[in-house]
Amino acid sequence: MARVCEITGKSTQVGGRYSNRVRATQFNPTGKVRRKANLQKRRIYVPELGKSVILDVSTKGLKTVKKVGAYAALKKAGII
Repeated sequence: MARVCEITGKSTQVGGRYSNRVRATQFNPTGKVRRKANLQKRRIYVPELGKSVILDVSTKGLKTVKKVGAYAALKKAGII
């Protein structure tokens, strides 16, 4: 299964590395790096359903669940 947040949809991104020799970057190739989302496996209790669900959620997704509630976040994500 891919490393994707089930609430926000965040996944890995490809970005460039930073070179300390800023003016000579064309002569000092640094390559690309894959930046992974900060995913956590969490058990979230949904009182409207009366049960808990286990999700792979990013930390931003956890903030979303805390702010709008578990049921609303899962419904917007299409899980429920």
